[in-house]
Amino acid sequence: MARHIDLILKGGTLVNHAGVGARDIAVNGGRIVAIGDVSNLAARETLDCAGLHILPGVIDTQVHLREPGLTHKEDLESGGRAAVMGGVTAVFEMPNTKPLPASAAALADKVARARDRMHCDFAFYMGGTRDNAAELAELEKREGCAGVKVFMGSSTGDLLVDDDDGVATVLAHISRRAAFHSEDEARLKARVSHQVAGDPASHPVWRDAEAARLCTERLLRLAKAAGKRIHVLHVSTAEELPLLAEHRDLASVEVTPHHLTLSADDYARLATRLQMTPPVRGPEHRAALWAALAHGLVDVLGSDHAPHTLEEKARPYPASPSGMTGVQTLVPIMLDHVNAGRLTLERFVDLTSHGVQRLFGIASKGRVALGYDADFTIVDLKRRETITDRWIESRCGWTPYDGKKVTGWPVGTMVRGRLAMWQGEILGRAAGQPIRFGEALTRTA
Repeated sequence: MARHIDLILKGGTLVNHAGVGARDIAVNGGRIVAIGDVSNLAARETLDCAGLHILPGVIDTQVHLREPGLTHKEDLESGGRAAVMGGVTAVFEMPNTKPLPASAAALADKVARARDRMHCDFAFYMGGTRDNAAELAELEKREGCAGVKVFMGSSTGDLLVDDDDGVATVLAHISRRAAFHSEDEARLKARVSHQVAGDPASHPVWRDAEAARLCTERLLRLAKAAGKRIHVLHVSTAEELPLLAEHRDLASVEVTPHHLTLSADDYARLATRLQMTPPVRGPEHRAALWAALAHGLVDVLGSDHAPHTLEEKARPYPASPSGMTGVQTLVPIMLDHVNAGRLTLERFVDLTSHGVQRLFGIASKGRVALGYDADFTIVDLKRRETITDRWIESRCGWTPYDGKKVTGWPVGTMVRGRLAMWQGEILGRAAGQPIRFGEALTRTA
């Protein structure tokens, strides 16, 4: 007698630890219960995936969703809609909100705001500061915490930790891998005169490659002395890569789709819409990032989704804020690179799910394997589309890729067995839940 289950994904090409091949997938109770031969199972529902590739759910390890405090740009609900529309099943959100999540109460508030309101699953970084350093050992184990994030540059107030003693103090109190924005604040202050009013192309001149290299060199030295694991976010320079390659025992590397796709040549076309921190740089840096990716130095992709309104971005540089949308375009932009032969589909999966699970110790996500959450990014590798502002679900409603033609498109997003998006339509109610981490399973409240 056939066993009854919730769902079978039928006829798709699966990309997982076993390679790429035609395999059916059975789902029950939000978990994967069979892969391959499912003939002994009777499903209440079947999803026809013929002609499509089924990937482990894409996890975006760096987004800024602006809630609380800056919800005119974005909030957790709109950011979650953008995620699932783009094929992203889970996100790590950064702590520069108002108030910043630097206490148990602030983190619990963010988790409560997101639960059953975001369409994707989520985790929040705890802001690491001088004031809360002694509490971080307990805070980093809290429910929904992705770990500790430290800004060594490009921030203000309590969230900026730009001195070696401050960074060492944070590292001394944590056990999980901590994430860092690595730009040398002293050099940024010394070079502020390199900003040219009205010229966003001067942004990478001011925030030059040496500012990133100096800070990453300091950070690696401090991490080695502390014996702690670090994650260097949005690496953007050729100069940092040899340093990071020498410290693979303690440092992991994130790059972004915009640093792999755009270059300083695009400032003339996009102006302040290209303004990011760290900056989009010259083509030679983009080429170095691709080489590092090809040689296995890059561990994960993060979009650094950082929305601002068009009115804010229209301010003359340098009054214009740094940031652009990215969570919804991560999958189509990178699939276009796959189709162009710049990376394999398997490598894309490693950068967005397998690698993320391995690096951060995510429990029951990041793989298509028995017992794991039924999180899937379902894509049509042959579908040709044009990315437009109209397609963007983010509250700010724009993308630097407006008008860009791509090959490869997300057509379905499944989160714990629930179809959150199918063929461009967001389905059902939001049911997002906190991501669980192996290093924090004993601490859930």
